[in-house]
Amino acid sequence: MLQTQSNVPQVNGSTLPRESYVFILASLVNSVGSALMWPLTTIYVHNVLLKSYGDAGLALFFQSLASVLGQIVGGALYQRVGAKRLIVWSLVLTGLAQLSLLVAKDWVPYVAAMTVNGFLIAVTMPAVNAFIGFRWPHHRVRLFNAVYVSNNVGVAIGTTLAGILAAVSFNLTFLFNSVTTLGFALFFWWFMRRMKADDLQQWSKGLIAQRDTGIGVLLKNYRAYLFVGAGCMLVFLSTSAWNSGVAPYLNQEGHSAATYSFLWTINGLIILVGQPVTTLLNRSVTRGLPARLISSALLYGAAFLLVLVVHTSYAYLVVGMVIATFGEMQISPTVPAYITQTTGRSAPFYLGLVGGLGSVGRLVGPVLFGNLFDRAGLPPILLVATFATFAAAGIFSLQQRCIPSSAAGE
Repeated sequence: MLQTQSNVPQVNGSTLPRESYVFILASLVNSVGSALMWPLTTIYVHNVLLKSYGDAGLALFFQSLASVLGQIVGGALYQRVGAKRLIVWSLVLTGLAQLSLLVAKDWVPYVAAMTVNGFLIAVTMPAVNAFIGFRWPHHRVRLFNAVYVSNNVGVAIGTTLAGILAAVSFNLTFLFNSVTTLGFALFFWWFMRRMKADDLQQWSKGLIAQRDTGIGVLLKNYRAYLFVGAGCMLVFLSTSAWNSGVAPYLNQEGHSAATYSFLWTINGLIILVGQPVTTLLNRSVTRGLPARLISSALLYGAAFLLVLVVHTSYAYLVVGMVIATFGEMQISPTVPAYITQTTGRSAPFYLGLVGGLGSVGRLVGPVLFGNLFDRAGLPPILLVATFATFAAAGIFSLQQRCIPSSAAGE
């Protein structure tokens, strides 16, 4: 378990460090901008660039491939350049890449811009998660959840605006996304600039120690990452069914882009108001972090099975999204909390590695599901998603057996 020292004392109550609330608010604003763009990628490619749904899946494939590489690179770079430079500059470059979408109106430039964007966003992810885990070690589980909730409040706001702005111009979504990302970069620069020198020195000691451990040695410790990464890969493959299955299905049935983006608005709202439900579940049933991963996969499987049976009704799509959202609420804050808790100073590397493995699912899903939809419609996509999530539950159960019980809890 991570033994990082911090100037934040451990508390038994529900109060988070005061400075973390500023971080949570900044994450919310950044997520509003991000949510304006990603839910509508498939529809943009089909309706604006006049490409097939299979081509839309190809665009998402390259973006996810770049994400796989980006998270691995980001985890390794954290050790070399440190949190401040990596986070700030990767966010600046991401904002500029998002701005380039304003002029990328042809197929090849659009795919290139989205690929670069996916890589740069992924470089930032392990660094931000490691920053949270190292900065507030005594609060990491609750803080990961708080950041996750705030991000999804932003998603609820952003997806609501997405359909409205897209009806006017997709350029507005690209512009707003770029502005919020650059703003987040400015926030991190300000936040880290005001940090105490002893905090930065403490991190530097950890980074120097990490450099002495070869990548080969870290990779041999497969129990730290393999089962979590493989399970996430299957779960994230299944979640591609929303963008590459449900989105084109609704579009084909004559629904507006706002109808699809509303599903993600529901997703964000459930994440906000459903916290008491997951808190009760985690206190009574899924007390350990690996158990939460298993419950997540089972919830996803139940959601996709339901939608498979009754997807012709939009109301049941909403119900399926609600169930899947509870699965998301279990897995999203749990993975970074688990990795930072069990891998100590090696957390940045393993966060990048697990994130990269998980992104393989996002890599394969859009291409597989996009082509499946072109050939056979929505049902086979939902069938694959259902089997994938139940298989993930089995893989996560292997992870639960690989670690001592003392490392599995909060």
